[in-house]
Amino acid sequence: MARKVGIIGLGHVGAAVAHGLIAQGAFDDYVFIDTDEAKVAAEAMDFADAAANLPYHATILVNDYQALADADVVISALGNITLQDNPQADRFAELPFTAKEVPAVAQQLKAVGFKGILVVISNPVDVVTSLYQEYTGLPKDRVIGTGTLLDTARMKRAVGQHFSLDPRSVQGYNLGEHGNSQFTAWSQVKIKGQAVCDFLSDTERAELEKTAIMGGHTVFYSKKFTSYGIASSTIRLVLAIVSDAHEELPVSHYYEPLQTYLSYPAIVGRSGIIERIQLQLTAEEEEKLAASARFIQEKVVASLGRQD
Repeated sequence: MARKVGIIGLGHVGAAVAHGLIAQGAFDDYVFIDTDEAKVAAEAMDFADAAANLPYHATILVNDYQALADADVVISALGNITLQDNPQADRFAELPFTAKEVPAVAQQLKAVGFKGILVVISNPVDVVTSLYQEYTGLPKDRVIGTGTLLDTARMKRAVGQHFSLDPRSVQGYNLGEHGNSQFTAWSQVKIKGQAVCDFLSDTERAELEKTAIMGGHTVFYSKKFTSYGIASSTIRLVLAIVSDAHEELPVSHYYEPLQTYLSYPAIVGRSGIIERIQLQLTAEEEEKLAASARFIQEKVVASLGRQD
């Protein structure tokens, strides 16, 4: 049976995700959707020009929501990155735009009867993932945000560089919001089979954590967008879903103990979130997680325009 994915929003990130998936033959059918009709048509044509030199065939449809009815996965990459182009701005600068777009997209997905897995990249991702679940009515386990999968990669890059290790040789997580209230759970970070805290001072940990959290800002203010890091995170998550990998990933999902979407390790497969991992965090880390959850909840409530 043919595998199908929809990508909503063909900006820098959506296009990078599409290229990564198409180049490795992850799906057979692709549905590109964007309100900029000329841009999305041009992306489809660009891929058509690449087809003769790619090892896998890909069928691409443009701006056809009906084609998403039987999609395995739909990826929301919509956004307006220019809203973040201000030194005082953060990912919430995009919320006025995404909060307006989400209900319309959700209504289209409901109208065609989409029953697959919805993967959300759009910022601020934890809040937007919550909004998508609310407006689509899809089961919580089938609406997943990329969350701190990217921030965890940035932490692994920083720690790996510090110890001259490949980032894949660093274990651990950044947890909570994909934003300023996230934190590195140092109690979980290991290198060479040992707790990294045994090798780092408090000052060094603070510096590495700041480097990880600010990584996106460093890239953004130099090239005015980020793309490869988040695209690779998204592709890893999507492949874990369609291959039913049962892979452990720190992604944004509904975390029942704190009753909100936030990033925490979970087992991911074809049905979405299969199992939530139980970490042994320190008391300080648990409080940081709770504080991050409260921050996300406040923004969700405000976006939905209702009071607790």
